[in-house]
Amino acid sequence: MSLKTITREFEGFLEDRKSRFLAHLVPIDLFEQRLEELRKEHKKANHIVTAHRRLLDDDRIEESGKDDGEPAGTSGMPTLRVLQGADLINCAVLIVRYFGGTKLGGGGLARAYSGAAQDAIANAKLVPFQKILTKTVSADFASGSELERRVETLGLSVIARDYTEDGVTLTVEGPEEVLAAL
Repeated sequence: MSLKTITREFEGFLEDRKSRFLAHLVPIDLFEQRLEELRKEHKKANHIVTAHRRLLDDDRIEESGKDDGEPAGTSGMPTLRVLQGADLINCAVLIVRYFGGTKLGGGGLARAYSGAAQDAIANAKLVPFQKILTKTVSADFASGSELERRVETLGLSVIARDYTEDGVTLTVEGPEEVLAAL
């Protein structure tokens, strides 16, 4: 399974029997902040349903779907299933619902929320997910510049450079596969 993610926010929309569903697909780092902003921005909205998936340091996936007052299981879980089905990681979808006056029923709600999430994903520019790690590498003074060149050639970022009596120690950051090549 090749996981995908996003680097910025994307939006989607669905309307069903005058109820409007505004979907926001956001990187996981922006999740809490966007939820707060959307609650302020959409004070008259009936619900803000959320779902997220995050890769933890130990390679487990933390995920959730929250119904925000909709009938249990009709909104948060169907939205989470859309994220799972798209193999998305380290992102969240927040769906603002404005009630249109007609009840949609459990199935209707599940279709509407997952449809809005699918629309946001369809509008998104998905990128392959790469786990970013840090690694410490050392070299003596004679090999220090060769190490620096290799780090640069691989496109890794140097976070820290420590000089010791024996040479240099670099703390570098980059995708897991690239660090393995160093």
